[in-house]
Amino acid sequence: QVQLVESGGGLVQAGGSLRLSCAASGIIFRLKPMAWYRQAPGKQRELVAAITSVDSIRYADSVKGRFTISRDNAKNTVYLQMNSLKPGDTAVYYCNIDRVGNDYWGQGTQVTVSS
Repeated sequence: QVQLVESGGGLVQAGGSLRLSCAASGIIFRLKPMAWYRQAPGKQRELVAAITSVDSIRYADSVKGRFTISRDNAKNTVYLQMNSLKPGDTAVYYCNIDRVGNDYWGQGTQVTVSS
């Protein structure tokens, strides 16, 4: 079954940068559209960025121009480069297959942006 291990989160000041990584196993990674999601306290989980198997990319409006999603199929890993971070980006970040109804979620990685 699918396993997803997110890493790279931390505490950063506003304007700073972080790079998140997500190692996937149990799936044919190169064929899967992948995405980063986030969930802030008291809010629903939302999609942040997604990348298809042919590197077609989309972003949430709130992160366009600041975040960059990429993937390395040889390493079964998807990345999220986050620049110009804002306090509003504070959340637990998860990766997963870009689809509705994912049953399994990894532990996520906490990103905290201080003002």
